[in-house]
Amino acid sequence: MGRSSPQNEVVELSPFGRLAVAHALAVGGDALVTMALAGSLFFDISPGAARGRVALSLVLTMAPFAVVAPFLGPALDRRAGGRRLMLVLAAAGRVVTCLAMARVVDNLLLFPAAFCSLVLSKTHAVTKSAFVPLVVHAEAELVEANAKLALGGAAAGVVAAVPGVALLKLAGAEVVLWLAAAVFVVAAAAAVRVRPVRPDDPTRRPAAAEELSDAGIRLAAVATAVLRATVGFSTFLLAFSLRRDGAPAWVFGLVLAAGTVGSSVGAVLAPLARRAVREEHLLTAAAGLVGVGALGAARLGGRPAAVLIAVAVGVAASAGKLAFDSLVQRDAPDAEQGRQFARFEARFQLAWVAGALAPVALAVPQGSGLVLLATGFTVALGYGLARRG
Repeated sequence: MGRSSPQNEVVELSPFGRLAVAHALAVGGDALVTMALAGSLFFDISPGAARGRVALSLVLTMAPFAVVAPFLGPALDRRAGGRRLMLVLAAAGRVVTCLAMARVVDNLLLFPAAFCSLVLSKTHAVTKSAFVPLVVHAEAELVEANAKLALGGAAAGVVAAVPGVALLKLAGAEVVLWLAAAVFVVAAAAAVRVRPVRPDDPTRRPAAAEELSDAGIRLAAVATAVLRATVGFSTFLLAFSLRRDGAPAWVFGLVLAAGTVGSSVGAVLAPLARRAVREEHLLTAAAGLVGVGALGAARLGGRPAAVLIAVAVGVAASAGKLAFDSLVQRDAPDAEQGRQFARFEARFQLAWVAGALAPVALAVPQGSGLVLLATGFTVALGYGLARRG
């Protein structure tokens, strides 16, 4: 028999490629759910302009992590194969919640169903982070792998928006949720096919001293929490400042787009920087970038300052989070990675809420807020010195 032609050959995805496909499908499904909720009762109950209602909404974003953190980490770490199983269950669970939300889209029962969907979404995010070390061949690939997942997820969200918006206008939120359920079915099937390069052995420990690794991770977590608080603070600082100044809607859209572009740029730059420096240096640089951006924005003032700080914070937060995730994936024992990611994600969300509450509770002027953000220099210097101590 003759050899098969190249056209007939099946391209086999790498273990990382399969994880990337499963993650992109999951993010695309989440994007569809968000669109469906935006066109449903969920957002018809407006928080209005009252700062108290906005503050309550921020605090409630902690609720899914309160569910995920105590139970998910041990579930991931307790048994070999637990991470792939959790990827599958998170996608399959969202099939059920999407179908349930479609049945009660105009009913108050939508809220508990939406909460369950959000919990499962956070479950997927934590599990994905814990899975990455199992599908790469070397520690130096971790930042690049995390960046590719972030960019792939962002692209999937954009792609999902096209049919999502069309269906929302033509057929309503219920049909969008049916489409989301279908996407999660495919995501669950893709998750089943994810095979690690090596098994996730719950007894495996790194060669480095455990105490040193734990100390380094805790120190990096503090710097990352400050970056996450910066994101929350700058988001609501700019939102309320622009609102007080009577900025038109397109300015809000421009600032939002600037932050999104900054996040994408950070995901592109992080793996390039990792070729020259380690994760700790990358995290230090990310913290310092906030200070540089804030000082530059303070000199500009006005709406250009809002755009500049949105870009700077977007780049810094994205690159810093990629560095932190890779550091945990590099140094934490297999037996503890699920617990650590679940615990730290809960703390980072708390930091984001704490940062956001400051400009919500107090009418912080934009200039004063930029001065506070400039303390990113101090955070970067403090982390850099402590890491060498």
